[in-house]
Amino acid sequence: MIREVIEVADNPEESRYEIRVDGVLAGFADYRPRPGRIVITHTEIGEEFGGRGLGGTLVREALDSARAAGLTVTPLCGFVAEYIRRHPEYQELVAEPGA
Repeated sequence: MIREVIEVADNPEESRYEIRVDGVLAGFADYRPRPGRIVITHTEIGEEFGGRGLGGTLVREALDSARAAGLTVTPLCGFVAEYIRRHPEYQELVAEPGA
């Protein structure tokens, strides 16, 4: 069985996290950096990569990166907000409204 190589990386020039499968861009999470926080605005996985859990992998890596950098998160993207709701270990990262 051949295993796919899945990589997630921040692409600050494009203001997004990207997920690649065997080197092919499979999706991204757009963000806007703000002082002390990151605003995640949109997440998208290519149709041909859907149903494989890549969206969750992408969001988890983005949230872990924010945590490591000491940032709070404002999840404007519904997918990210739902991921955080389902994974309470990330709730502490959510910026207070108006923050």
